[in-house]
Formats: sequence, C-alpha cells, structure tokens
Amino acid sequence: MSQVGDDNLRDRLSRALPAAMKARDRLAMTALRSALAAIDNAGAVDPTQAASTGSGLGAARAAHSEFAGTVAGVGAAEVKRRSLSQAQMEAIVRTEIADRETAATGYERAGQLQHAERLHAEAKILRSHLNTT
Repeated sequence: MSQVGDDNLRDRLSRALPAAMKARDRLAMTALRSALAAIDNAGAVDPTQAASTGSGLGAARAAHSEFAGTVAGVGAAEVKRRSLSQAQMEAIVRTEIADRETAATGYERAGQLQHAERLHAEAKILRSHLNTT
C-alpha cells in the first residue's frame, strides 16, 4: 500500500488519496485527508512572521488601518510556508494515529463498537504509510 523509501510522507499520502478515491474507500479517504490537513496546518505561516517579513511582491505593503497586525497591498499574502522535516511530518501522523486509537478506546468503553472499529481501521491505514525502517 505504501511506498516506503526516500520520498517524504506527505508525498506518499498525497499519492494514496486518488487511489482511495478511485476505490471509493471512505475510510482511507477520511484518514488520508485528515493527515494531509494536519501536515498542511503545521506548515502554515507563523502569523508574527507573516506581518513582519515580506518576500516577492511585498514591496508595495502598507499597514492595513482597519485590522491590527495585517497588511494590505500587492503581495500582502506572499509569505513562504514553513518547511517541515520528515521527522516532523511523521510525528504529526503518529499523533493522528494516537488520537484515533484514544478515541476508539473511548467508543469501546461506551459500547459503540462500530465507531471504534472505524477509528482503528483509519489508524491502521495511516500506520501503513509510515516508514518502518
């Protein structure tokens, strides 16, 4: 299912998503989309850096008078996203797995076995995309 190797985890998850969609595998689609969103959110721009640094077309920046800490003008949104290391991406996916396992345990205690099984299956799908070496 996964292609363990030198490529990064986000790329493996991204490649797996269309295959899951084609197979109409809702569990895999849910798990993969959630993990990709978590990785993308972690790579989001630090708001303090976005307001203070500019790159690209940012020369025309000016403080926006109506919203504190924002800028307006051409290139105001042009800020480089944070680059995550392979280890950081793996930690994020491991957290996604742990969250699912914890929630599944709660569902099992509450007698909601279908929900617990779904979360265990999603965790297994994500685990299959992690490097095991």
